[in-house]
Amino acid sequence: MQKALTYAEVGATREGPLPAGYDHVFRDVRLGEGRTTYEKAVDGLFHWQMHRAAGLSVRDAPGPAAPGVDVTLRLLFLSIPCRVVYTIDEPNRRGFGYGTLPGHPESGEEAFFVVLKDDGEVRFQLRAFSRPANFLVRLGSPVAKQVQRYATNRYVSAMQQVSRG
Repeated sequence: MQKALTYAEVGATREGPLPAGYDHVFRDVRLGEGRTTYEKAVDGLFHWQMHRAAGLSVRDAPGPAAPGVDVTLRLLFLSIPCRVVYTIDEPNRRGFGYGTLPGHPESGEEAFFVVLKDDGEVRFQLRAFSRPANFLVRLGSPVAKQVQRYATNRYVSAMQQVSRG
């Protein structure tokens, strides 16, 4: 039996406004140009290379990101269990969103998209909403926000690296 997600707004990172009552993160950065860059970025995203290049260990992922796939990310002593809740598979926009599972220090959802624009520009977009999952994390909220910002910056750097192949 699968564990339940730790938040109610499943899929809210797909598009539109993010839910109230959470901290929000938005990033939209240029990765490069052309279909080759786009395909490399998509492959790196779906095969967890972005996470590895960002310094996380990827555990338990049975394969590429797909709806229902549970993955445990690790950073030092921290266990970060997540479930892929949806994927986007359009000709020029691919990505996925995953949500937090019990044991994750935050409660919420994070989504990653690779977009090939009409002019050939490739963009990496990240959308997330989260809040502390327990009292200890809430107590350390300023530190948790710094960690979130650090992780987001690492994801951006990792995708820039992955998209170059």
